[in-house]
Amino acid sequence: MILFPAIDLVDGQVVRLRRGERSQMDVYSHDPVAVAEDFAACGVSWIHVVDLSAAFGEDEGALRRNAAAIRAICQVDGIRVDTGGGVRDMAAIERLVDAGASRIAIGTALVRDPAFAQEAARAYGQLLVADVAAREGQVRVNGWREGEAISLDELVGRLASMGYRHLVFTDVSRDGMQTGIDVDAYRHVAATAGFPVVASGGIATLNDLRALASVGADVIEGAITGRALYEGAFTLEEALDVARAGEANHGER
Repeated sequence: MILFPAIDLVDGQVVRLRRGERSQMDVYSHDPVAVAEDFAACGVSWIHVVDLSAAFGEDEGALRRNAAAIRAICQVDGIRVDTGGGVRDMAAIERLVDAGASRIAIGTALVRDPAFAQEAARAYGQLLVADVAAREGQVRVNGWREGEAISLDELVGRLASMGYRHLVFTDVSRDGMQTGIDVDAYRHVAATAGFPVVASGGIATLNDLRALASVGADVIEGAITGRALYEGAFTLEEALDVARAGEANHGER
């Protein structure tokens, strides 16, 4: 299982939100590159970076500072960057490719501009990730602030035909709340998609990571962890050990 420590960016700062709400934001660092370097020193291979300022449509200064941070994080030795937030046209994809991103997430456009989302998947293939968030089975978009008249199952069921083979699924009600995870929900999403899912939202303990790792790579490709890591529920080294142990256990089967 791939472990993705998360760096969420607002105006160049490392933050975490609660349930995706901009008004409930905690700032953890003013130096996102230093955070990424610390993650790399612990041995991670991937970092999940979200441009929340782009997702929320914030001012140009905030967008510039986040773009500079993402470019610098992509240059940190030894890591690959999975990034997204506000990616709604080809120019945004091209900017992130130029910055050095290894995966680029598309979220809102999956629902509101499916023609673009499908065209992007044809053009960029495995570089792209479907970023799907839902609350109580209904899809959330536009930085999770708005609901859509489409169910989680309906959207996820379309992804393969649109050309997507990577998926991050976030349970918005759990995100940033350290309430624990619902493994069965991820099983269901992976089965509906027809390919593995990266689990996001609610990871609170090492046991949550163990539960995800135990499911197997055909269901769980990876797990994103943020607040629990920043607030010391476990160390990054401990989390990596759990992720690697899960890979080893399934490799022996």
